[in-house]
Amino acid sequence: MADNGASNGGVDSRARLLGVLLDKVAEDLYPSNTMLDLIEQLLQPEDVDVYAAVLMEKIADETYPSTSMIKRLVSLTEP
Repeated sequence: MADNGASNGGVDSRARLLGVLLDKVAEDLYPSNTMLDLIEQLLQPEDVDVYAAVLMEKIADETYPSTSMIKRLVSLTEP
């Protein structure tokens, strides 16, 4: 049976997958660019703040944060 977004209390597969990937990024010391690209493909406007917070935490925790991660965060803040 296909998931039409109405099952599981209204939480669709996209949102569940996004949650899993965000958790992985938060846990991984060096999350892969592929995983970050997939997250960005799944993002809806209401998800951007959560994703930005995960990236900001990773950047803040590193002495020498990833330049590509900083660029991703900057791109999220651009209008």
